[in-house]
Amino acid sequence: MVVGKHARRIVPLVLLAGITSWLAWTTVRAVLARVGHPGGTLDDTYIHFQYARAIAEGHPFRYQAGEPISTGATSVLWPVLLAAPYALGLRGELLMWAAWTLSYAALAALAYEAYRLTLPLASHAAALGAGAMTLSFGGFAWCAASGMEIVPFAWLIAHATRCASDWAEATKELRPELRSARRLLWLVAVAIAAPLLRPEGALTSLVLGSAVLFFPRTPRWTSRARAGVFLLAAIAPNVILIVLTGHPTSSTAQVKLLVGNPYYVLSDAVIANARILVGTILNGELWSAEFLPKGGSAIACAGLVALAWQGHASRRWFRAIAIAVVALTMFVPCIYVTFLWNRLRYLWPFATGWFIGLACLAHIAGALAARIDPRSAPAVTAILAGAISGMLAARLDGIIEDVAQSASGIDRQQVTIGRWIKGALPKDVRVGLNDTGAIAYFGDRRTFDIVGLTTPTEGRYWVAGPGSRLEHYERTHTTSPSSLPTHFAVYPEWMACDPVLGRVIYEAIVTDSTILGGQVMRVYEARFDRLGTGELPWTRAGKIHDAIDVADLESEAEHRYELLGARDGEQIAFEGPTPNGDVVVDGGRTNRTRERFEAHVPHDHSGKMRLIARVEAAAFGSLHVAINGNEIGRAALRPAGWEELSFDVPASLVAGTMNVEVQEEGTTFTSFHWWFADVL
Repeated sequence: MVVGKHARRIVPLVLLAGITSWLAWTTVRAVLARVGHPGGTLDDTYIHFQYARAIAEGHPFRYQAGEPISTGATSVLWPVLLAAPYALGLRGELLMWAAWTLSYAALAALAYEAYRLTLPLASHAAALGAGAMTLSFGGFAWCAASGMEIVPFAWLIAHATRCASDWAEATKELRPELRSARRLLWLVAVAIAAPLLRPEGALTSLVLGSAVLFFPRTPRWTSRARAGVFLLAAIAPNVILIVLTGHPTSSTAQVKLLVGNPYYVLSDAVIANARILVGTILNGELWSAEFLPKGGSAIACAGLVALAWQGHASRRWFRAIAIAVVALTMFVPCIYVTFLWNRLRYLWPFATGWFIGLACLAHIAGALAARIDPRSAPAVTAILAGAISGMLAARLDGIIEDVAQSASGIDRQQVTIGRWIKGALPKDVRVGLNDTGAIAYFGDRRTFDIVGLTTPTEGRYWVAGPGSRLEHYERTHTTSPSSLPTHFAVYPEWMACDPVLGRVIYEAIVTDSTILGGQVMRVYEARFDRLGTGELPWTRAGKIHDAIDVADLESEAEHRYELLGARDGEQIAFEGPTPNGDVVVDGGRTNRTRERFEAHVPHDHSGKMRLIARVEAAAFGSLHVAINGNEIGRAALRPAGWEELSFDVPASLVAGTMNVEVQEEGTTFTSFHWWFADVL
C-alpha cells in the first residue's frame, strides 16, 4: 500500500525528468554537432558570462576590472549563480554546461509547477495538460538552450505564484504548515530573488505580499504589516541601482524603455506594441510562427476567461488572479521600444499563465461533455489538452534546428571575432562594440559599448542616433580621448557612423543565421582625425558669438532646441566636401520641416549679425527664418548636397537671448549647424 503510494508520486517525477533530459540531450547534441563545442544562441548570453567572471574575479558590477560600474545584464542574479561554476573552473565556453544544467532543471521544475498550480482549479487531466504544454513549448526549449536566465525566471515566478496561492488557501484546519513562520521566510526569500532575476519579478513580489496582507497568519495588525517587507523586496533592486549608479533602472532598461525615449509618444507606442502582442504574437504569426500555431490568439484569450471561471467555480479566486498576473505580465515588455528581439525572450517567461488558462479551457470543455456522458469528461479534457501540446511539440524539430543554427551563427561571428581580437590586438586596446557579449568575453580586451549596456555613458547617445554619437565622440575626443575606442568591431549598418570607422582589419561573414544583427561584422581601426572639422562654417564670417550644433545633445540642451516631432532613425553622421574641396564631418537631423531654438549673443553687441545655416535639402524649396517673431529673410534650397545659407540679422534684433524659428517651404531638409557671427 505504502509502496504503491510512493510509486504514484515517484513515477510521474521520473517520467518528467526523463522527458526533460531527452529534450535537453537532443538540443545540446544538435548544438555540439553544429558548433563542435558548447555555445550560446544569443550574444547576450555572454554578457551574463562576462559579469559572472567579474564576480568570480572580485570586481562585481564592473564589466572589466578598472572600468566604471555598469548594469548591462538583463538579470542581476543570473551572473551570481554562474559565478560559482566559473570560479570552479568552468571557463570559456565550458560555462555553458552550468547554464544548460540550471536551465533544463528549471524547465522540468516549471512543468511541475504548472501541474501543481492547475490541479486545485481543474481536473487531474487538465493539470497534466498544463505540464505537458509547458514541456512541449518550443519557446521554453529555445530559451533553455540559450544559456540565459529566462526559464529559471519562469520557474521562479511560477513557484512563487504557487506559494502565494497555497498561503492564501491554507487554514488552521487545512494544511496550517503552509502559513508557518518558516514558510513566511521562504516567501520573503522568493520575493527578494524574483526582481533580482528579472525586473518584472517585482510584480511577483507584490503578489506574495498581497497573500500575506489579505490572508495574515494571525488577526493582529502586525501580521498584516509584514506585507510591507514584500514591497521593499519588490523595489530592492531599484534601491541597489540608485546606490550603485544614481539611477533606479539598469543601463539595459534605460536603452530599451520607451520611457525617456524622445522619439515616441509613450501611450501610442505601448498600445501599438500591445496590439502586436495580441494580434500577431499570440496569433502565431511572423515573429512567433516558429513557436505557436497560427490563429491561436482568440483561444489563448478564451483561456484567461476560463481561468477566471475556474477560480470562481473552485472558490480559489486568489490562485486564479495570481496566475492571471503571470499571464498578463507578458504585456509589461510593451513599454520597451520593441520586444521582438532574441526570439521573443522577453515574453516567454509568462507563457505558463496562458498554458494554465488553456488547461482550464480544456477542463470546461470536458465538463460540458460530461453533461452528455458523465464518463467522457477526463477523456475530452485530455484530448483537448493533448492536442494543444501536440501542436506545440510538432514545432520542436524546427526549433532545435534553429537553436543549433543560432549557436553556430554566434560562434562563427561574435565568438570568432572575440578570439581573433585576443590573438591579434595588443592588450592595451579598447574595442567599440554594438554586440558587447561574446567579443568581450572571449576577446579579453577593454570594451566600449556603443549601445550603452555595459558602458553606461553611451546609452542616451545610442538612443538619440548616429549624429548624436558622432557629436558625442567629438566632445569626448577633446575632453577625454583615452576613453574612446582604438578599434571598432561592429555591424557597419548598425553603427551608421562611417566618419569614425577607419581601415578594415578583419571581418566575419555569416549569411545563414537570422539571430545575428547582420551578415557582416567588421573590425575597424578607429579614426578620429576629422572630428571637429565641422565646427566652423566654410562661409567667410567674422567672430562667432554662438553656435547651435544640431544633434549634439549638450548643444541642443543649452539652446533649448526643440525636436518638433523628430522620429527614430532621422539622424545622420555625415562626411562630405566643402566648396573649396576640404572634407569635414558633422552630425545632423534629417527630415526636418521646422527648427526652433534659442541663440545667445552678448547683450551689449552693437550692429547687425549674420546667421549661417548648414543644411541639405531633399528637393527644391525655400527656408524662412524669423527671430523673435520677425522674419529676417528667406533662402532657396537646392538638392545638390549640403550647403551653407546666410541671413542678415538686423541690429534691432541682436540682444541677449533670441528666439529663432525656421520654416521650410516645398521640401524637407537636414539640419547640421547654425552660427551667429559678426558681419565682415
